[in-house]
Amino acid sequence: MINKRYIKESHQRCIDLGLSKKIKYSKKILGNEKLQDKMENKREFITLSKPFISKLYDFVKGSNFFTILTDEKGCILDVIGDDKILSEAFSLKMIPGAYMDEKNIGTNAMSLALTEKTPVQVSGADHFITAYHRWTCSAAPIRDTKGEIIGVLNLTGYSDSVHPHSLGMVVAAVNAIEKMLEAKSSNAELENVKIFLDTMLDSIPSGIITADLEGNIKTLNKYATELFGYDYLEMKNMNISDVFSEWSNAVKAIKKKESFLDEDVFVKANRNILQLNLSVHPILDHKRKLKDVVYVFKEVKKVRKLANKIMGRQAIYTFDKIIGTNKDFVESVQFAKKISDSRSTILIMGESGTGKEVFAQSIHNHSRRRKESFVAINCGAIPKNLIESELFGYAEGAFTGAKRSGHPGKFEIADGGTIFLDEIGEMPLDMQTRLLRVIEEGTVSRVGSTNEVVVDVRIIAATNKKLSDEVKKGNFRKDLFYRLNVLPLKLMPLRERKEDIPLLIDYFMDRISKRINKKQVEISANHMEKLLNYNWPGNIRELENLIELMLNTEKVPNFLDLIDTKSGSDLDYTVLDDDLTLEQVEKEHIIKVLKSSNGNITNSAKTLGIGRNTLYRKIKKHKINCSKFEQCSSLGRG
Repeated sequence: MINKRYIKESHQRCIDLGLSKKIKYSKKILGNEKLQDKMENKREFITLSKPFISKLYDFVKGSNFFTILTDEKGCILDVIGDDKILSEAFSLKMIPGAYMDEKNIGTNAMSLALTEKTPVQVSGADHFITAYHRWTCSAAPIRDTKGEIIGVLNLTGYSDSVHPHSLGMVVAAVNAIEKMLEAKSSNAELENVKIFLDTMLDSIPSGIITADLEGNIKTLNKYATELFGYDYLEMKNMNISDVFSEWSNAVKAIKKKESFLDEDVFVKANRNILQLNLSVHPILDHKRKLKDVVYVFKEVKKVRKLANKIMGRQAIYTFDKIIGTNKDFVESVQFAKKISDSRSTILIMGESGTGKEVFAQSIHNHSRRRKESFVAINCGAIPKNLIESELFGYAEGAFTGAKRSGHPGKFEIADGGTIFLDEIGEMPLDMQTRLLRVIEEGTVSRVGSTNEVVVDVRIIAATNKKLSDEVKKGNFRKDLFYRLNVLPLKLMPLRERKEDIPLLIDYFMDRISKRINKKQVEISANHMEKLLNYNWPGNIRELENLIELMLNTEKVPNFLDLIDTKSGSDLDYTVLDDDLTLEQVEKEHIIKVLKSSNGNITNSAKTLGIGRNTLYRKIKKHKINCSKFEQCSSLGRG
């Protein structure tokens, strides 16, 4: 029980540290602010351990014992016990925030459990400091699933009343905590041990309800009562149909041995309607017959984070990837940083190719929402008959072919994060009305449903149009324009900050050469002058594409020599070499991309880095025959 070698070696270390046996208090006790930070950091560990500490204390309650939970460094996180002995402990400042490790308070069971990494009992004079000689302490280290010590559980009582089994009780409690940690981290099936069942269920952040085949609720966890807004007894006497009216469909699926997993459903809580994610699982008896059903309700927002990794777009750009030294441009960047954490709507205005989405992503990544979803949608690239369901989702049965249980829209997927509405000027008027309502009320309703879902979404819109002119033309709602234009951000065209062109060329040359594994191309002073004097109608995107062309051909294209910088025309000139024109290169490249995407215009335009309308014009210009491509067979025949 007490390894004398441990005691002897520990006492010697204390002497070497210069500790006095007469000290009463730990040399390190955290102040209020640091203690609050510590408690918050260890909140989950404390919460998980508390039921087992209480159960351990219940065995010795009234016998002058107290229990202590410490972290991996010996800092006290929690203390409970009988009044008399607890009063003595507090007089010695054995309180949350006090460190019980060897260097701060000498030899004790908690310090030895940490240094020797094993359960230990220390009694009477085996403690280094005299103030602890009246007690016997039993302690054991708590390990996580990786085997690392994350804390210590200790039971202390007067030496004359401590039983040899005290250490055994502590070890049993620690084993229970470690099993709980293992079950929680691995999401494994619940242990079939009654002593752990209630605590394990309460530790899972999902509403879990079991019901018989008639829907009578048999068990539920604490989270379910919080989720639905009822107390435990009230909900225990309810039928599952009282909260989930479509429960019979789930049971039918289970009876047919069909899966019912990760379905979005609407449920009736105490005071409102909630949208939750539901998975249903069968409970079979010993004869493998269906006996009961388990309903696992999760908050949609948490599920959406995983879904967004699959179907949404992640924000990858940050402000350090935005290149420029132009004074006005730098001021725009600083303004964008300043408004990143604002809840107000941002309207980014600028010509095509000026980097509107780069700014939108950078704003998101500079905000407190950086760990949440970033969802981008091009309002001009979605057919008008689909944009409503894309933005707001649809309910089950909303239209022919609708997915069972419906489908979430981009606003639901972006809940908690940012939604980027590119080409907002292309949004149909009826959708503008719905968008205005989302901004004003903070709720969305799926197509075919009357249920309102609360969403917390930061909206960033972008346009290459002058929306005020669109308002005058009747193409854009005035009230929506004012709602969007709360924080206007105007991006400069490249021709107005030409001093940044050499920086951008170096940046793109370095980044693209590494991506495509090509050596960098040297640009002569003459060619650099031409690039500086060119008006860049395609802005930064055009410059980036030109650098990629240089790297792929491993030379500066000959057509740069023929640029008339006074004409202001596009880069649409003569030859790359002796027998292949730039237009021929462009045509062949467009055909290649169309082939690879089976004629999908949206995907092809995205690959080429141009808009759909631009691609349509180029197909017509180059007289590309699309009849062999299934998805654009009606184009290019004239």
